[in-house]
Amino acid sequence: MHELSIIANLYDIMEEKAREQGAQKITLVKLQVGILSGVVPSFLETAFDIFKKDTMASDATLEIEKVLLKIRCESCGAEKTYDELIYICTECGSAQIKILDGTELILEKMDLLL
Repeated sequence: MHELSIIANLYDIMEEKAREQGAQKITLVKLQVGILSGVVPSFLETAFDIFKKDTMASDATLEIEKVLLKIRCESCGAEKTYDELIYICTECGSAQIKILDGTELILEKMDLLL
């Protein structure tokens, strides 16, 4: 479960940024997780709860925004959004597709108590 190491690294970044701002606590963490990121959101939530004990984020809430797969067909130019992996354009059947969104893992927002 590589979500543990992702959250461990995330905590390092969050606490560093919170200290830079003079924060006492982290109250909210919002992540964007693409469906092709290789990360399981429920595992992230579990890892977050494990790591937050005795940290600046001990009372923080985690919000996860699921980012759908967005592709552009290089053959016909169609852009579509899907909630699952596709291998061909559903408009023209071409396999010449480019992934535009859905692979990200982004710390979008962090609320702090100053």
